[in-house]
Amino acid sequence: MASGSDRNPIIIGGLPSQVPDFDPEETQEWLDSLDAAVDERGRERARYLMLRLIERAREKRVAVPEMRSTDYVNTIATKDEPFFPGDEEIERKVLNATRWNAAVMVSRAQRPGIGVGGHIATFASSASLYDVGFNHFFRGKDDGRGGDQIFFQGHASPGIYARAFLLDRLSETQLDAFRQERSKAPNGLSSYPHPRLMPDFWEFPTVSMGLGPLGAIYQARMNRYMEARGIADTSDSHVWAYLGDGEMDEPESLGQLSIAAREGLDNLTFVVNCNLQRLDGPVRGNGKVIQELESQFRGAGWNVIKLVWDRSWDPLLAQDRTGILVNKLNTTPDGQFQTYATETGAYIRDHFFGDDPRLRDMVKDMTDQQILHLGRGGHDHKKVYAAYAAAKAHKGQPTVILAQTVKGWTLGPNFEGRNATHQMKKLTAEDLKRFRDRLHIPIADSRLEDGNPPYYHPGRDSEEIQYMHDRRKGLGGYVPTRVVRAKPLVLPEDKTYATAKKGSGQQSIATTMAFVRILKDLMRDKEIGKRFVLIAPDEYRTFGMDAFFPSAKIYNPLGQQYESVDRDLLLAYKESPTGQMLHDGISEAGCTASLIAAGSAYATHGEPLIPVYVFYSMFGFQRTGDQFWQMADQLARGFVLGATAGRTTLTGEGLQHADGHSQLLASTNPACVAYDPAFGYEIAHIVKDGLRRMYGENSEDVFYYLTVYNEPIQHPAEPADVDAEGILKGVYRYSSGEKGEIPAQIMASGVAVPWAVEAQRILADEWNVKADVWSATSWNELRREAVDVERYNLLHPEEEQRVPYVTRKLSGAQGPFVAVSDWMRSVPDQIARWVPGAYQSLGADGFGFADTRGAARRFFHIDAQSIVLAVLTELAKEGKIDRSALKTAVDRYDLLDVASADPGAAGGDA
Repeated sequence: MASGSDRNPIIIGGLPSQVPDFDPEETQEWLDSLDAAVDERGRERARYLMLRLIERAREKRVAVPEMRSTDYVNTIATKDEPFFPGDEEIERKVLNATRWNAAVMVSRAQRPGIGVGGHIATFASSASLYDVGFNHFFRGKDDGRGGDQIFFQGHASPGIYARAFLLDRLSETQLDAFRQERSKAPNGLSSYPHPRLMPDFWEFPTVSMGLGPLGAIYQARMNRYMEARGIADTSDSHVWAYLGDGEMDEPESLGQLSIAAREGLDNLTFVVNCNLQRLDGPVRGNGKVIQELESQFRGAGWNVIKLVWDRSWDPLLAQDRTGILVNKLNTTPDGQFQTYATETGAYIRDHFFGDDPRLRDMVKDMTDQQILHLGRGGHDHKKVYAAYAAAKAHKGQPTVILAQTVKGWTLGPNFEGRNATHQMKKLTAEDLKRFRDRLHIPIADSRLEDGNPPYYHPGRDSEEIQYMHDRRKGLGGYVPTRVVRAKPLVLPEDKTYATAKKGSGQQSIATTMAFVRILKDLMRDKEIGKRFVLIAPDEYRTFGMDAFFPSAKIYNPLGQQYESVDRDLLLAYKESPTGQMLHDGISEAGCTASLIAAGSAYATHGEPLIPVYVFYSMFGFQRTGDQFWQMADQLARGFVLGATAGRTTLTGEGLQHADGHSQLLASTNPACVAYDPAFGYEIAHIVKDGLRRMYGENSEDVFYYLTVYNEPIQHPAEPADVDAEGILKGVYRYSSGEKGEIPAQIMASGVAVPWAVEAQRILADEWNVKADVWSATSWNELRREAVDVERYNLLHPEEEQRVPYVTRKLSGAQGPFVAVSDWMRSVPDQIARWVPGAYQSLGADGFGFADTRGAARRFFHIDAQSIVLAVLTELAKEGKIDRSALKTAVDRYDLLDVASADPGAAGGDA
């Protein structure tokens, strides 16, 4: 045996290699002891001793490296399992009734003439995981607080409905209206957890895979944030996220694990239902997904609890003194375990235990039937309870429970573990009979033979149902339940917006800065100031929001344990456990998750928060559009700021930063109220109205998206006769033409309004055209209102036909209309059919690029001179000017030469 001094000094696995050995003799004694254990008792015994030493070292707080993965057995030893406080026999009956009704509901939804689909197998695999939670852990809201937040796996929704049916929360009529939300209204049930569709039942939309785990992490963090800032007592709230092992392939599922560990979110538990199957096949057929996930979660700093085997394995593992059984479990791939779930006991005896006489000897006294029923840990109530109790007791880290199950469990041989089980929705009469027998459901054969099986309810006075009610009463009420207890906020007075309405005077500022100034005044308000939650992805300084650092501070539960490098500056970076600003790093997905958690706090905890999420507009709806849809589904509210907006405004940044389409993407979200304001006073009216609509009396489930720019301009003061209604509805006359004789109209939004004003001057001075300039604050809202009007007219042909607002507003305007913006033409084209006159749009269609603002606008032909040409072109079509003027204009303004354009204002990050 080589001595310690002869060994390679680099120790792999994270152990320090540069620490001197102060007592070589003692070290050698330990090494000799290990050698003796190996020589006398074998490597398996020595391995066990080493693992126990590592475990004890951690108990004594001796820093040793984490193991990436452990053996393929349960983390919690049988001897360490706590007493199970429930009545397992009653809980089995409850779960059997739930399983039956969940499967029957989906099967009945396939009856002739309906055929609306559904999923049976996911809940079948995870039923015990949910049942233990419902009976012993999930806290309700009856105490007036938020209870637990539970992110149910989307495809498991039939099981949640089935349990609610047993508790008289849903009726048989409602179960029969599964996925028939309009045709069976008001009894329809949504396919998955959709709060917008069932606002008194579901809290969190989860079926867009990957968004559930991401949302759960930030919900747990938001709970801590609200408590730290004294807004709500969330100390008893625990976040549970139920996920699929296939779902963990989504980047969003694992992408933000580190923040949960970094902030010590021990109020968070992931339960990963490892049934080893994706939608159409195995997750890791040639590998072991539980081992892989264990390594990932451990590496991210999570507490990992593996729940692999049920109690039937305990005697076998207890006699495994050589480690041969554990080694077999460690080396058998998931694809083979999936096969074992579909085979006979004899097959398992031959193929799992049969290749080693020691393994075969372990099961020599077991029947094939007993071997067949060696089960998975996720189906064992006592094992699940032990895992949940350990997760709740663990402090300082979030916990993940990796629970092995069988997809389609109890549904019979045609469903269990089959690759196609996710797509199987209909139980045959024979399937139903086998299923009934396995669950001991008292339903006669005759009622199963017509293909429309009945639901089963043991009776309101039965011990099972009383047990269920008692458990929920003891845990604070029924879940899932969504309750809105928040009261309307006392909103700021008009004087709060006075600064923005005065304009910027001689100073040039970007609309981003105009918004920040309004926000600063709002945050000083005694009633709502503390409720603002500022969110940005590592760019507060870019957006001119570093002014908030000294007062609002950046939230960090650990505070600031270092001296900031810029501590001598007035606007130094400052962190605080009670900070108001969320600085989520370079992660738009993380920021949007924070936005959703904050924006739904009015329902989750009964305390409204007003999130303000500011980001590069290009990285908003495009990058995290699925989350904005999730936000709409969750009925979250707040302000979303697409800063550095426009395709030509963020000079120099180039293609991937140039946003010319987020307004169009925003128009696809029915809950999004989108504006493209030009000036500070417009922003003031929009923000004021947004606060009223989202947080005032008769609040609405919408959120506001404002695109703001980084180009500095002079902001005019609010006109004395400002058209506030027009600002909010989407268009108002900003400037009437004063010179010229030929009438025309220019409509512009956002940063394009100054170009339109310049075009108005040129047209008057050089072409005798009297053009009005309209500020189109929201192309989207104009279109949305017009579509609503058309829908009403379609269905009420005998009533007086309504006229869209944009048509009424522009009805008195003479001449052709030219619309321009820093967006692609599709944005202003949304209203084309309702404009009362000839209409042409200019836009930045195509990819952006790095250049001066002037060159980019000349390239896209949206600058003032190009607007002039467009107006003249439309007038020539109407015969009001000679067509020769068009070539004259092209030559006069050199419109074919990009380099001839005035470069425009430079700089202006905010």
